[in-house]
Amino acid sequence: MLAGHIGVALALCRLDRRVNPGALVAAALLLDLLLWSFVLLGWESVTIPDNFDQKHQLKFNYSYSHSLSAAVIWSLMSGAAAFLWYSEFRGVGLRAVFMVSVAVFSNWLLDFTVHDLDLSLLGDASLKMGLKFWDNMPVILLIEAGILLAGLLLFLYGARISTARVVGMTLLCVLALTITVVTMTIAPTPSSEVLLAQGSLVMILSICLLSGWLGRQLRRA
Repeated sequence: MLAGHIGVALALCRLDRRVNPGALVAAALLLDLLLWSFVLLGWESVTIPDNFDQKHQLKFNYSYSHSLSAAVIWSLMSGAAAFLWYSEFRGVGLRAVFMVSVAVFSNWLLDFTVHDLDLSLLGDASLKMGLKFWDNMPVILLIEAGILLAGLLLFLYGARISTARVVGMTLLCVLALTITVVTMTIAPTPSSEVLLAQGSLVMILSICLLSGWLGRQLRRA
């Protein structure tokens, strides 16, 4: 749900344009950043199933980053960090808490709609949740594209930014959607879980940095 996560982040920017869009994109992708970091640290795991070429779905063990309880905790912690960061700007602190916390938790909500029964309530031994909408991949990809487009349009509407900056944010969204479609449809089977984690982490960090750069430019506009 890379594209969908970014779409939600951009839509939240409408609440207060003083909050950097890059911060909200990073917040919306935080749980995935934690996931791949924890996989490399050995705290969580990912398995490439034998039928990956047909379904393009991975198997995860990720209670620390993607259980419901963990998502709530990460959301609250991120909101607290946003308050400290934006508290110097009058009237932004509490609004930033809400925007960042919702962005973080939206990751879990969107994943809940598409994942198999692998999102736990508290830990590995607790109730597992997931609506499994990825079983109907073409429809989900269309919905995800719609979320991204809606978020981009909401972000751009009324924004006082140059044409070049509009093009930059649009290209970032096109890139995110392309990565989402390719990885969920035609991507070859990863050669190893470690390389998969490293590549995913680099890709997400690159998108966060790029959106952060655009966010700084947009904030100055």
